[in-house]
Amino acid sequence: MAKKSIEARQRKRERLVAKFATKRQELKDAGEWSLLDKLPKNSSKVRLRNRCALTGRPRGYVRQYGVCRIKFRDLASEGKIPGVTKASW
Repeated sequence: MAKKSIEARQRKRERLVAKFATKRQELKDAGEWSLLDKLPKNSSKVRLRNRCALTGRPRGYVRQYGVCRIKFRDLASEGKIPGVTKASW
């Protein structure tokens, strides 16, 4: 489990990215780089990090399912992900 402060920081970044997305795009299209610098740094999309929806783990993220590799394996073994089965031969 990730620390609650890290998860809260991530949620704050997500809110800022959503809030400033249109303004950022307009400034980029107009080429107003000096005004773009005055926006909050955390409103940039590249500062977001993919995190597991269940644990908050930042590494080993499986993009298609939105969880980390560890939780993906647990859920797949329990049969909670439709269409995914553990290989056995």
